[in-house]
Amino acid sequence: MPRDKILLICTGSQGEPRAALARIARDDHPNVTLEEGDVVIFSSRVIPGNEKAIGRLQNALVRLGVEVVTEADHFVHVSGHPARDELVRMYQMIRPRIAIPVHGEARHLAAHAELARTCQVNDALVIENGDMIRLDGEGAAIVDEVPVGRIAQDGKSLLPLGGGVLQQRRRLGSDGSVVTTLIVDRRGWLAAPPQISMIGLAEANAAPVAALRDALADAMEGLPAPMRHDDNAVRDMARRVVRRELRERFGKRPLIEIQLVRL
Repeated sequence: MPRDKILLICTGSQGEPRAALARIARDDHPNVTLEEGDVVIFSSRVIPGNEKAIGRLQNALVRLGVEVVTEADHFVHVSGHPARDELVRMYQMIRPRIAIPVHGEARHLAAHAELARTCQVNDALVIENGDMIRLDGEGAAIVDEVPVGRIAQDGKSLLPLGGGVLQQRRRLGSDGSVVTTLIVDRRGWLAAPPQISMIGLAEANAAPVAALRDALADAMEGLPAPMRHDDNAVRDMARRVVRRELRERFGKRPLIEIQLVRL
């Protein structure tokens, strides 16, 4: 069939990386390829937040020699959302007893529920993520709430995006990490110079490590005898010294791990 007689309707107008259009643009689709002279029409508007992904997709298509047409160029936008009169027609045809809008912002949900009530829908609920709804012969009701939120796949684990693990990962990426090992004898004195590993803070350079080692040794010597036998007190002192020295030298607040070994 001549190429100018073929029309393909594809997913991926918002730049989704695994959608058909993105795979075609990467020449990664098993059945479809584009070539110079072809035209790709984006019949959608840009959803806020997707600008960069859509821009990358459109640039990839242009590099293939494809003409890209968007709603900014021509009147090609096709809405996937019904207008009010279309919703009214749907309610007139279906005549449901319950309506629970689930797509849109709070103002959209409230407006949709009010529209449903004007269409003689007995129960029209406005809900939020996590609301548990009971549907029975009496109608619909919010009866409970369950935890919700975004999670991330991390290897073989699923982690909450706002959890401690990913927060530490982000901090490692921006401020680095320091691991300090203190070896003390039975009297609470240093049995060996402090061992310090800096991760993501400085290039191979002995000067910062030496300065930090000296500061820790001086602080240990200044500890009162009872505190030298208190593991928590020693760790807190070492953490304060490391934090102060690194803030003054690098202007950063890295993750600090203090390992205490008693002989």
